Formats: sequence, structure tokens, C-alpha cells
Amino acid sequence: MRPFSDDGSQKEPFEIVRALSLITKTVAPYPPAALFQQAAEGYDTLLEVLVGCIISIRTRDEDSLPTAKRLFARARTPNALAALSPEEIEVLIGASQFAGPKARQIREIARQTVETFGGALPCDEATLLALPGVGPKCANLALGIACGAEAAPHVGVDIHVHRITNRWGYVATKTPEKTKIALDAVLPPRYRLEINRLLVPFGKHVCTGVSPRCSTCPVLPMCAQVGVGAAHR
Repeated sequence: MRPFSDDGSQKEPFEIVRALSLITKTVAPYPPAALFQQAAEGYDTLLEVLVGCIISIRTRDEDSLPTAKRLFARARTPNALAALSPEEIEVLIGASQFAGPKARQIREIARQTVETFGGALPCDEATLLALPGVGPKCANLALGIACGAEAAPHVGVDIHVHRITNRWGYVATKTPEKTKIALDAVLPPRYRLEINRLLVPFGKHVCTGVSPRCSTCPVLPMCAQVGVGAAHR
């Protein structure tokens, strides 16, 4: 049974293609998600996007992109990154959370890129997941952005994608890991990258974790508003 609106009328059936089309217009005025903006500015090799994603973990977009660019201004190629010490990298990415562990991971990824892969990471999920500090979200986002959407075998699920798709009632899961599995099963493959590109700014500016702006949301007629309190409906 479809959920009901506050006025007692039944919600419209949820249509993911329509929802994403509406959100495309809604997020147009807002800054893109950091990784997509990084790629748009030319830092778009697989290694660069992967490093940018590692930097972004538990770090605000507003800090992630300037931090990644600060590192790339000093060392952008695999050889240059591998030549830096973890301590040097840590100083450069100091605005990122957990800079020390991330610095060691970044240097080791650069080293393996040079020594194992001849200076260019392959567009292969299993290879990326075997690198230190690389999880499914970063692997699939990096593959989709750097290698083309068809190269990402799974959805890159961050906290925004997890929260919003469950709030919609499109999936019903408790963790981002389970949301990835659920979305892989129902989301048309052509939207695996697009859903992250759209829902990050949408989640930051409209469908926020606290005090979502439901009254201005274009998806409201379809949204189940799971977990949304009456004060924000």
C-alpha cells in the first residue's frame, strides 16, 4: 500500500527516473559534490579521483576539494606522490579528518601504482578494493568518474544516498552497505553514478538529515517521508 500525505490523500507511486529528473533541476543552483567538481577542474585520472575520495572520507566537501588541490599542487603524478613521505602528505592534507592514516594510505597507493601497475591504475573494482583504505564507495565512485559510468559495477553509496533513498521508501535498509546491495538490485544501471552526483547536493541543501525542507521538495508527492517527524512534513 502506498503511503499517505498529511491531508489524507494517497501518495503517488514512487518513480526513480522521474525523481532524479526533478532533482536535477532542483540542485542546479548548488555547488557540485566535491569529487565531481574535482574532475570537472581537470583532476580526473583514476588515481586523482581515488585520492580525492580518500581525502573526503568523514570530511566536509567544503574542505575536501581545497585539500585535494593542495596535495596535487605539490605532487600530482604517481611518481611524485610516491616520492613524498607520509609526514609530508599528512601536512598537505591536514584539513582532512584522520590525515595521518590517510597519508600513509595515499603514499602506498601511489607506490603500488608505480611499482605494480606501471604508473596507471586499471579500471577494475577488485584491484581498487585491494588497495589500502579503499572501500566500495570510493572504488565505484572513482571508477564511474574516471573510467566512465559503465565501469562502476555498483552504486557508490554515501550517507546522503543511504538516508534519502530510505526516506523515500525506495529501499528499506539500516546501513549504507545494505543500501548498496538494495540499490544494485532495483536502480537502473545507467543511474549508478548519477544518483550520487545528484543526491549529495540534494542531501546537503534540501533533503537534509536534520530539518529536511519537505515543503519545497519536488519529490514530496512521491516520498514516503520515512522517519520524518511531523514538524518537518
